[in-house]
Amino acid sequence: MKLKALLVLGCLFTASYSIAQQQVLDKVAVIVNEGVVLESEIQTLLRNVKANAQQTGQALPSDRALRVQATERLITENLQMQAAERIGIQISDPQLEQTIENIARQQGLTLLQLRGELNASGVSYDSYRETVRKELITGEVRRASVRRRVIITPQEIENLVKLIEAQGEEQTEFRLGHILIEVVPDATPEDVDAARETADKVLELLNSGSDFAKIAIASSGGSEALEGGDMGWMNINSMPTLFADAVQNLGKDDLVGPIRSGAGFHILKVTDIRGQETVEVEEVNSRHILIQPSVILSNEKAQKMLVDFREKLINGEADFAELAREHSADPGSALKGGELGYADPNIYVPAFKDALAALEADEYSQPFRSQHGWHLVQLIDRRMGDVTEQVKQEKAYQLLFQRKFAEETDNWLREIRDTAFVELIEESAI
Repeated sequence: MKLKALLVLGCLFTASYSIAQQQVLDKVAVIVNEGVVLESEIQTLLRNVKANAQQTGQALPSDRALRVQATERLITENLQMQAAERIGIQISDPQLEQTIENIARQQGLTLLQLRGELNASGVSYDSYRETVRKELITGEVRRASVRRRVIITPQEIENLVKLIEAQGEEQTEFRLGHILIEVVPDATPEDVDAARETADKVLELLNSGSDFAKIAIASSGGSEALEGGDMGWMNINSMPTLFADAVQNLGKDDLVGPIRSGAGFHILKVTDIRGQETVEVEEVNSRHILIQPSVILSNEKAQKMLVDFREKLINGEADFAELAREHSADPGSALKGGELGYADPNIYVPAFKDALAALEADEYSQPFRSQHGWHLVQLIDRRMGDVTEQVKQEKAYQLLFQRKFAEETDNWLREIRDTAFVELIEESAI
């Protein structure tokens, strides 16, 4: 019994000594407000930085300088986690697992393969999960705290769009068609008026669909007349200034003119563009009548109203605009006879978008229900709309937002660091 008791005491002593060792190794290194940074966290980060530097051949500063940087990184991270806790930001286990699955998929791996690679690298899956969770939380707290500090004015967007366009001018090339209605050097005012009148008639013919090359061969006084007026590919900087000013905002197949010069009156056609981003979407023009069920108007009666309206419209017994003005519960369109104007169908609720997709021009839908009520829709027309300018503005906005968000994030991190209580625990203080 005595031997057994000694063994138990020995085990307890060994365990106590081991725990004491771990506590010494994992002592508090920094107090950060109500939180702490542990020595083990600093050592783990230092090991990771050194391992990454060794893989990439990156030279590192002294261990002391590296420790200062690692400590500051962990202090900032700790402050962000505290901020997240104050405003209630959390990442659930299902959210975390979904994110890790996405990370694995982006790397061309299954979740099982990712876990295998982590184990082979000496990283436990549990540790990796918590690292990802922490990154997600700090990302969310930055967005929540910094987004409201980012202010972007319409003028800033416009200025950046112009800058992007100017930078892209040398890459953008236009293929121009050119017709010159000549004016001789000693022309009288009557001669100039006659040439102008001819140029106007030529432009009118072209707008009516006449063949540009054919008219150029027949009427142009330009040197490229026999080529159908084809001037070939040119960028803004290589074409005459008069033409550059006229065409830089035009799209493919656009006509411009008559433009007066000393040689006469010029008519230009942009026959093609390359090196320029052009974005088109199908737009629809439609009109609708919205009936909203209420306490005194049941779903069935609302639907029946629209069934009756549809039948009358098909039979020519009613006018859509009059029915919309009298009965539609959509005040924005009712005053315009139900017309919604040209729009990207993706802006509409799914039921409305799906109804439009199934219609031909001038066709009426069957009555259908959306979250707004019961609709009767007529598709008026479809067209391809150029949304290049909107895409440019959105791109400019995103670039400005990213830049300002990064700047404001740095400012916010400095602010929370400057106002925090931070105490470094000396090496000797255990």
